[in-house]
Amino acid sequence: MKVKDIGEQGLLRRLQKFCPAEIVGDDCAVMATNPNQSLAITTDMLVDGVHFSDRTTGPYYAGWRAAAANLSDLAAMGATPLAVTAALAVAADTAVEWVEEFYRGMTACLQEYHTPIVGGDVVRSPVVTVAITAFGQVECDRTISRSNARSGWAIVATGVHGASRAGLELLLNPEFGQNLTEVDRASLILAHQRPKPRLDVLAVVWEILDSAGEFSIAGMDSSDGLADAIIQICRASGVGAKVDRTQIPIPDIFSEIVSTEKALDWGLYGGEDFELVLFLPITSAQLLVEKIGNAAAIVGTATDSTDIWLTDSSGICPDAILKLDRGFQHF
Repeated sequence: MKVKDIGEQGLLRRLQKFCPAEIVGDDCAVMATNPNQSLAITTDMLVDGVHFSDRTTGPYYAGWRAAAANLSDLAAMGATPLAVTAALAVAADTAVEWVEEFYRGMTACLQEYHTPIVGGDVVRSPVVTVAITAFGQVECDRTISRSNARSGWAIVATGVHGASRAGLELLLNPEFGQNLTEVDRASLILAHQRPKPRLDVLAVVWEILDSAGEFSIAGMDSSDGLADAIIQICRASGVGAKVDRTQIPIPDIFSEIVSTEKALDWGLYGGEDFELVLFLPITSAQLLVEKIGNAAAIVGTATDSTDIWLTDSSGICPDAILKLDRGFQHF
C-alpha cells in the first residue's frame, strides 16, 4: 500500500493513533505548564540520504534516532520532555508501512520518557524529510546553558564516545570488524541505531548542585561530536580548555579493530553518541562521574586562555589544537 492509495486524510488517521486522542484534532495542541518554569523548545530536521537511509537504519531506527536527537537537546538544557510534534514530507509512492514503522520507532523511544506525539503535519515531497519539534519544561533557575563555563572547571563526558561511528562503519562496510564477537558487533550497531538521550543524568546533577549550594554548570550534548561540544561551550563562555586524549572514554573493543589514532578520531569527531558534555567545578564533577559511572569521565579542564588544546598526560604525543572542521559539517 502506498501513501497515494490512502491520501492525506487516510495517512493522518493512521498517524493519529500514535498521539493522545484528547490532544490531537484541533489546529494546535494545548498543554498546561507549571509556574516558575520555562518552556524549552528544540527542532531537528532529518533528510533521507543525509541523516538516515534504509541501508543503515531503516524506518524504525530512523524514527528512534529522530526522537532521541530531540530529547537529547532537551537534556542538554536541563529540561524534562513534555511532548513532540512531527512534520513529515513523503512522496506519493512511499509505502504506508514505512511511515508507520518510522512512527513506531519514534514512539518506542518517546515512551521510555513518557513523552507523547501531540501533532504535526504531512506534505508531499520528492525526498522523505522529517522535522520534529520537542517541548520541554525546565525550572527557571536550572537552565543549563553553553555560556556559563568558568576557568578551572572540569569537563565531563557522561559516557563512551565513538561507538556510534563504529556502528555506522559496521553497517556500511560488512568486511569491517571481522574479528568482533556477535555481541560486540550488535552493541556497536545499536549505539548507532538506538542512542539513549541522557535525561537520566539530570537528577544526579541536581542532587550534586543542590548539595553544593550553587548552580555552577554549563553544557550541551555531543550529537555533533565530543570535540564540537567542548569547542562550542568554550566559545560561548569565553574560555579555553585542555583536553587529555588519554581520558577520553572510547569503547575498549576499539583496540582490536582500529588504530589508536582512528579510535581517538572517532571518539572526538565521530558524532551521534548523544552523551552530555558538562563543565562544572572539580568537586562536583568528581561526584558526578562517580555516581553515574558507565564510562563517564573527566576529560579535561577549562582554562583562562581562548585556545582549546588536545594534550597527552602520558607524554607520548605532542599537544594539538582542537578544531571544528574535523567533524561533520553540512556545508
